Amino acid sequence: MSDKKGKPTPKRKVAEAKLKVSSLSPGASKEAKRALKDQARKRRMESRAAYMRGEESALPLRDRGAARRFVRTYIDERKSVTEYFLIIIMVVLFLTIIPIPAVQLAAVAVMYSSMIFITLDGIFLSRRIKRLVKEKFPEEPTRGIGLYGWMRATQLRRLRAPAPQVGPIKKKKK
Repeated sequence: MSDKKGKPTPKRKVAEAKLKVSSLSPGASKEAKRALKDQARKRRMESRAAYMRGEESALPLRDRGAARRFVRTYIDERKSVTEYFLIIIMVVLFLTIIPIPAVQLAAVAVMYSSMIFITLDGIFLSRRIKRLVKEKFPEEPTRGIGLYGWMRATQLRRLRAPAPQVGPIKKKKK
């Protein structure tokens, strides 16, 4: 048999207040609450800085591991048109607004050709990354690592997270 509670269901406001856990008592001073907020903000900023530096403990699961670090370094060392894809698309969108059919046609042609180029580059880059990771880290799974590298390659260098730890390698002139 089921027993009834014997008391009315609490109002939503009361139930939510019970769920809300505060490290300060309700009568705490504004200074104490402000100090707690400042500490929380400082912890968040330190955590974000550690993430951007690429510290392993601060990285989310998708970025952890020696293989992922290798892929980030590999991508950050190379210079490619792929990282400027977003800028190219923004310029193309602007050019399609111009009411001259020849300019619009050229913009659309640039857009499709850049999309094809970047897709092919991404496929070949993904295969190359998987091959290199298999050689260097035979025990690491390669599932998703090619796409991880491709997505990083399509981002502008200054917008990549974690931040690049190496600069692009300069090609030597002969």
